[in-house]
Amino acid sequence: MNTSAIAASGLRKAFGDKTVLDGVDLEVGTGTVFSLLGPNGAGKTTTVNVLTTLMTADSGTVRVAGHDVTTETKAVRAAIGVTGQFAAVDELLTGQENLQLMTDLKGLGSAEARRIIAELLERFELTESAQKPAATYSGGMRRKLDLAMTLVGNPRIIFLDEPTTGLDPRSRRTMWAIIRELVADGVTIFLTTQYLEEADRLADRIAVLDQGRLVAQGTPDELKRQIPGSHVRLRFAGSTELDAAAQVLGDAGRDDDNLVLRVPSDGGAKSVRALLNQLDDRSIDVEEFSVHTPDLDDVFLALTGRTSTEAAQ
Repeated sequence: MNTSAIAASGLRKAFGDKTVLDGVDLEVGTGTVFSLLGPNGAGKTTTVNVLTTLMTADSGTVRVAGHDVTTETKAVRAAIGVTGQFAAVDELLTGQENLQLMTDLKGLGSAEARRIIAELLERFELTESAQKPAATYSGGMRRKLDLAMTLVGNPRIIFLDEPTTGLDPRSRRTMWAIIRELVADGVTIFLTTQYLEEADRLADRIAVLDQGRLVAQGTPDELKRQIPGSHVRLRFAGSTELDAAAQVLGDAGRDDDNLVLRVPSDGGAKSVRALLNQLDDRSIDVEEFSVHTPDLDDVFLALTGRTSTEAAQ
């Protein structure tokens, strides 16, 4: 059974003499969150446009929801939903009218349309403001309405292009909760974002795109472990234990004031277990330990030569 919601191989796209995508391969599992990161101009938007049938690649193959994006365009479009960076709501219409417009475009019967609209308004906490023009909505409300409109057709794969850009922290957390609910229902999310914390919290897998090429793929933790600087912090009850451990762990950084050793490590479960067993075999008690790894911004900097803030600018 194929569990890939999206599978792309060898994607290439050029505009004139500028190559935007240079052999991109990626696979997105069904019912997961896949986040595509990269600096401006890396090719993220072009990738999304190809995957959503808005643009044709020069070469390579793409299957979305099991359908070829080139030869089965209608089937792909029927299976996906796309929410762009800027909310695509009609500000002159009310929230309910925006949703009604989408049900009309989908050709739904009046009874089914009323049921779906009521469910979406309640789900996104927009019932009280349903009769107000969208122009009066806050940024967070507009993003929720935009996503609600995307869900009218019950897509099983949703492309979210920077869905929380410009939102305040509370609205951002609300969007995160909605995304998690969608995934719990089996929906696949393809996410682009400039907020690395967002990718870290939501994504099952992350791909970093730079100058048209994927320079890394993996889970957030796997990517962090690729970057030097990971270590295990060991704190001991007294100087005797600290001295004994320091003799065993010769390459550890030592902090006598806090009775701490910092041991270089990839942070993986096996290596941490081996480290603790090494001390336990010598009856050296560890008062406290914690694993410290670089964050995604460190990963981004190492892979692209820029921090995420510099890339966004």
